[in-house]
Amino acid sequence: MKFAETPLSRQFAACLRRFDPDMEASVGWAARLVSQAVDEGHVCLDLRRHAGREWEPGLCLPQLDAWKQALEASRVTGGPGEFKPLILEGDRLYLARYWLYEQGLADSLLARAGTICEEVDVTRLRDDLDRLFLHNAGQIQDWQKTAAAIAVLRRFCVISGGPGTGKTSTVVRILAALQAQAGGNLSIALAAPTGKAAARMQDSIRSQKQQLGLPPEILDHIPETASTLHRLLGSKPDSVYFRHHRDNLLPVDVVVVDEASMIDLALMAKLTDALPARARLILLGDKDQLAAVEAGAVFADLCAGQGYSPDFREGLLEAAGVDVGASGNAPPLGDCIIQLRRSHRFGGDSGIGELARRVQQGESEASLGLLSGERLADLGWCSRFGQDDLLERMDLGYREYFQAVDGGADEREILAAFNRFRVLAAHRLGPSSAASANRDFEFLRRERLRTPAYERWYPGRAVIVTRNDYGLKLFNGDVGICLRLEGQLRVCFEEADGKLRSFAPARLPEHEPVYAMTVHKSQGSEFHEVLLLLPEVLSPVLNRPLVYTAITRAKSRAEIWGREEVLAAAIQQMPERTSGLREKLWGGV
Repeated sequence: MKFAETPLSRQFAACLRRFDPDMEASVGWAARLVSQAVDEGHVCLDLRRHAGREWEPGLCLPQLDAWKQALEASRVTGGPGEFKPLILEGDRLYLARYWLYEQGLADSLLARAGTICEEVDVTRLRDDLDRLFLHNAGQIQDWQKTAAAIAVLRRFCVISGGPGTGKTSTVVRILAALQAQAGGNLSIALAAPTGKAAARMQDSIRSQKQQLGLPPEILDHIPETASTLHRLLGSKPDSVYFRHHRDNLLPVDVVVVDEASMIDLALMAKLTDALPARARLILLGDKDQLAAVEAGAVFADLCAGQGYSPDFREGLLEAAGVDVGASGNAPPLGDCIIQLRRSHRFGGDSGIGELARRVQQGESEASLGLLSGERLADLGWCSRFGQDDLLERMDLGYREYFQAVDGGADEREILAAFNRFRVLAAHRLGPSSAASANRDFEFLRRERLRTPAYERWYPGRAVIVTRNDYGLKLFNGDVGICLRLEGQLRVCFEEADGKLRSFAPARLPEHEPVYAMTVHKSQGSEFHEVLLLLPEVLSPVLNRPLVYTAITRAKSRAEIWGREEVLAAAIQQMPERTSGLREKLWGGV
């Protein structure tokens, strides 16, 4: 692991030297490395990976023992729990804030995982689950029913599964079972990391509720409104703190969070910090997707272990009639994790589903074979192309959308048409990036509309917000469409509750075109057709989770545009984020 130094990391080390003018040079090097590590998405610096290596030509970092001794001797370094800028824990070096996040999160999750819900009426639970999951009757192992039993029996539950495995439909039934246990008196909050993910969660829960056939007194107590995590916790303008925290807890009994793989360490720590001890926390996500943009890979760390304790196995048998097997040395957290394995979206003949599985397993040759074959209509691959080819494909992909705009269709119809197709790029900037594709496609649109160069806005222009504006309640990742309403150009945004808001273009916070977007920005979204645009050469951001995430954004067709050797190398490349969370949660597992 090698980091490119930044001015911030150098200034951080210089700041520490003012606190300890006599500190050794190796302490300053460590400070620069750990600062940059966090910027790269790591929670801490593993000293073993850098000890003894060349820092710059002719200068090597110290050996591990000598380096640790220098750090321990410095006034800016402390041990776990000390009030110092740097925290040394074993062979890992942390910024103090991130050590507190990690330790606090681990303590909170382990305490919640070890709590057994004594108040559960097991007989009623089994009857309710049999009725709620009657549609799965005949399955050898009903993993959805198992997940529901875990979520009711424990105060912490992690449900991981790929697209179409029924995570949201399972959660609706979990909430029905929980409300039946509590007589409809539970306060439940639904949340997701982004507004788009919250809106999708909301739509899914509304549609699933209609299929349950439950009495109104239960259905009416299953919420339909989801919010972003920042809104749930009460974000403060220009602050990293929230209104809800350990001294002002959330007034909830249950919190359900969708797309939890997108949540970074700091946000997850603040969420658990704001939860009452008796509240249930249910996390939904896909452990194989991209990790959060910020530091940490919390969801993947949570799903790193497996195995159920013998006692809990007996409890599941009694409550749900399912046998999950048992592991004699399973830690308490293992009883809280469930993986949904059956996809209802991608059947046995689905090319998207099969390609996702191959990529998931790192089978690059098999993946290339699927793409190069002609038997799967929902897959496409273009290994050689130019700028004009890409523009022609984008023009075709957005044709229906611009026809809806030009035809004066309803705003919601236009928004739906826009979400039928999307270019997803591995890179934000540079050649074959989201920025270059957006620039070229906008130039094409302006030519056709004969829009003057000085006019930024035109009907149909699609943009994504890149900076939070708490005053306007527009947040990073929100997508808006420019339309002519009552003779004026307005940018329309759909909120999580389905309502539309429009703004004058000049009022918008920082934004950029979104005909193409990065794969990271696409998380929490779904499109009928997806085109994954790869760069010409392999780069550090190209890896297996990125390819998998892009493919699984598509519902009916996925295309990959890029060279064979770049795609193969990306599928083979697995990223690793350094942290101590996995060890704190699972011990040696």
